[in-house]
Amino acid sequence: MRFPPTSVPTSLELIGNTPVVRLRHVVPDNCARVFLLMESFNPTGSYKDRMAKSMINETERQGHLRSGMTVVEATGGSTGSSLSFVCAVKRYPFHVVSSNAFSVEKLRTMTAFGANLDLIHTPTGKVTPDLIPSMIRRAEEVSEAKDYYFTNQFKNRAALLGYETIGHELVQQFPEGIDLFCGAVGTAGMMMGVARALKEKWPETHVAVLEPASSPTITESRPGTHHVEGIGIGYIPPHLDRQLYDEALRILEHDGRSMCCRLAKEEGLLVGTSTGLNVVAAIKLAKEIGPDRTVVTVAADTGLKYLNGSLFANG
Repeated sequence: MRFPPTSVPTSLELIGNTPVVRLRHVVPDNCARVFLLMESFNPTGSYKDRMAKSMINETERQGHLRSGMTVVEATGGSTGSSLSFVCAVKRYPFHVVSSNAFSVEKLRTMTAFGANLDLIHTPTGKVTPDLIPSMIRRAEEVSEAKDYYFTNQFKNRAALLGYETIGHELVQQFPEGIDLFCGAVGTAGMMMGVARALKEKWPETHVAVLEPASSPTITESRPGTHHVEGIGIGYIPPHLDRQLYDEALRILEHDGRSMCCRLAKEEGLLVGTSTGLNVVAAIKLAKEIGPDRTVVTVAADTGLKYLNGSLFANG
């Protein structure tokens, strides 16, 4: 089949419309149904593709980003991969500030798409309370140069537009409603975008935001060190809106990692660490609300991004 020149799709059209699977083996009897939205089906294997596309499109629409300019972002990996992908399609150079604390697979994905990688070294190899702020400061410095633009996922409201599409798709996938939705927060863009769409349709939907127990910034105002990429940024995320969630929970990183191994072996799903935390929390909450209810969480990215590290090393 031939497409007219004006309607030829690009690889950006592959973003979104991801499937949902029901978890059947890791979920105990006598609790709510638990479903996992497989955002790993996006082109770079992460829900950050939605956000990257919406930020670049909105920035172009507003006239802040033009041909020949360089995009700048500070990211722990998945956003960097997603922005690298979108910038490659749209022909923008991309300068990404990241760190050795994040997976080699993510860093290599960025450079594969042509990004200029600017690494901030952390001696422990973990996410410390000052790592993300230092990355942001570096990105701000770089973006001061002429024809550089800092997309700033931590504050850019256009990110929420991309994530709202998840909520709208879930409304279509669950016509009878969703009782509870939960997910871990980094910038909090995904949780707030989805929460807005779900609560607009079903105001009674319970929304729970999650964070690593070793860095309880939201629940206890006490940042700490952890090794869950993409979440627990060390301060209250600017996108976090207290009116859009009902509770915040701390989840042990060890439990999340163990769940990743269980999901692979028992459900045939290869997912990253934050998804492990999401599923641990979803099962906990499913036990609390009981049978004949629906709980949904998100597979934030694919476990293929973590095969070089320790997540599946001891299987």
